[in-house]
Formats: sequence, structure tokens, C-alpha cells
Amino acid sequence: MSRRPLKIGISARIFHRVPRELGFQGKTLQYLEQTVAHWLMTAGALVFMIPSIAGNGLLRRGNIRIADYVAELDGLVLQGGADVSPHTYGETPLKPAWEGDRVRDLYEIDLLQEFVSRGKPVLGICRGLQLINVAFGGTLYQDISSQHRGRGAHLDLEAYDAHHHAVSIVARSGLAALYPGTSEARVNSIHHQAVKVLGRDLSVEALSVPDQVIEALRWKGPSYVLGVQWHPEYHDNAKPDLLDGETLLLEFLGQVEKAREPGARKSSSEGVTA
Repeated sequence: MSRRPLKIGISARIFHRVPRELGFQGKTLQYLEQTVAHWLMTAGALVFMIPSIAGNGLLRRGNIRIADYVAELDGLVLQGGADVSPHTYGETPLKPAWEGDRVRDLYEIDLLQEFVSRGKPVLGICRGLQLINVAFGGTLYQDISSQHRGRGAHLDLEAYDAHHHAVSIVARSGLAALYPGTSEARVNSIHHQAVKVLGRDLSVEALSVPDQVIEALRWKGPSYVLGVQWHPEYHDNAKPDLLDGETLLLEFLGQVEKAREPGARKSSSEGVTA
């Protein structure tokens, strides 16, 4: 008898101000970008978007809890999207455009806490890396180009995911073991915020070249929590100059499978802040 497919939850992007022409006047949309879903599906995973549980609509927290979703799912992907709000890490936005999405921050921190507490693996992509760092007590550069001394080019809106730069992989790290013999690789880059102060019990696994922006981090705790600043789901395997995204996907799903095994040890959410 074949094993049941892995069930992977993806956090929702939230569209708070929907243009009138889309036909949802005064409503909020929650959605996922299809590439990340299809990326997971290529390895046979079943994908489920996890809607936020708001308290200002028909649904109340007493009806259903984040824990109810987490109990049914095997792993979590925190997808990319809007900035993490500076308010979430104790700062004031330096510009209105950098206000971020505080509502999504709190919802995703709830998700992260619950998956970690159950020992279920978490992969953060782009914003997801930043959210993990903040959830573990770290902070962010609100804007790399104006706040980081290296000021490398991490965002090109016209090129979007065709914009690439090099990263160095930290020796003897988890990524170094995953990509043996690869000390430097190219990845896409679609972000203007980045890790400033590293969160508690997190280790750095990759840095941008040459400006040393943190590009990958991993939790030192007992369960799998990994964040990458690039979008591995956008990497084309036909382009050998880009870091292979399938390798990372298979590692994540392998950890999900391992955690699903009977008797797998529960983890702890200690260190994850609200």
C-alpha cells in the first residue's frame, strides 16, 4: 500500500485593498502565487493554502483555530510577498511605502509557532526568511540601498526574477552539506529588505556577494526551520548557472516525511516571539 502524499500548507498572501475592477469592492482577498504551489506539486506533495483567521468577520477564533489546520498538515511554506512591517520588530516605518503587512505578520507568526511546537518542518521563501528572523527576535533593514553599507543590487523591478546575484555558502553549514563542492552560486533576488540583527538560535548559511547580506538562515533547534532569501521555485533547472531549487525542495520534503513518521519527536516554540 502506497504512503499518503505529504500535505503542505502555504501561508496566504493578503490583498487588503482590492481594485474595484476585480469585482470585490470593500473585500479582502487571500491568495497564493501558483509557481510555489506547482514547485511543491512536482515532487508529489498536496498543497493547501492556509487562510488567516480574522476576528472582524463572520468567523470567530472560537470556531476554528490555527492549531486545527496544523494538526492536519505535515509542513509549512511561508511564501513571499509584502514587506514585514517594521512595527512587528519594534520600529517605525521610515517611509509610508515600507509600512508592510502587520496583519499578515501576526498570522504567519502564529502559524510558525504552531508548526514549530509540533516539530513540523517550515521553509521560508524571501519574505518568509525575514518573517522567521523577526519571529525569533531579530530585526530587518527596512531598505538595503539606504541602510546597508554594502548597498548591493538586490531588487530590479523590471527584470524581477531574471535579476540574479552571487551568494557564498557558509562552510560546514546545512546548505554546504546539501550542495557539496559548491562554495558560491547564483540566485535570483527580488527584495529590498533584509536581515539586520539575527534572531535567537539562528545560524547564517549563505551571504550575498560582495555585500554580505544574509541570504539563508537555519534554526538551531530540534526541528527543521530554514529560510532562503531567494525564490528557489523560480529557478529554471535548465539554467545550470542558477542554484538548483529541486535539491532544496527534496531536502524540505524529506524532512517533512521524517517528521511524519510515528514516534517523531515534538519540538518547541521557545524563542519564537509574538
